[in-house]
Amino acid sequence: MSYTLSTTVDLPYDETVSATRAALADQGFGILTEIDLAATLKAKLDVDLPPQVILGACRPQLAYEALGIDPSIAAVLPCNVVVRSTGDTTTVVEAFDPDAMMGLASTDSDEGALDTVAADAKQRLTAALAALASHNQEN
Repeated sequence: MSYTLSTTVDLPYDETVSATRAALADQGFGILTEIDLAATLKAKLDVDLPPQVILGACRPQLAYEALGIDPSIAAVLPCNVVVRSTGDTTTVVEAFDPDAMMGLASTDSDEGALDTVAADAKQRLTAALAALASHNQEN
């Protein structure tokens, strides 16, 4: 089983980061955290990576609902979305698949309520990635 939802975008990295932020916002996600992975590893290990950022995306309504069902779900929040350059005009965008997250969570006592939250999150992340993929058709 794959643990990410992914799309490849035919846009330069910086444009894809902006487009990803917009696509996530259109789905009700805000960005809580941002980690410049390439810059961090360059500073800490003096290694070079292609430009890439981890965006910690959160839809507050879904997070609140999930926390009410299982407070331990906070350990896997927010939803990480990675934007990674794979060339001058090609970028990969990946999001942690909420279905994979459900494999980590206990659902014994919630009678599927957490599954409903995860399904909503997955639908919204999939829609954001589909919006990004539409850039390929516009070019």
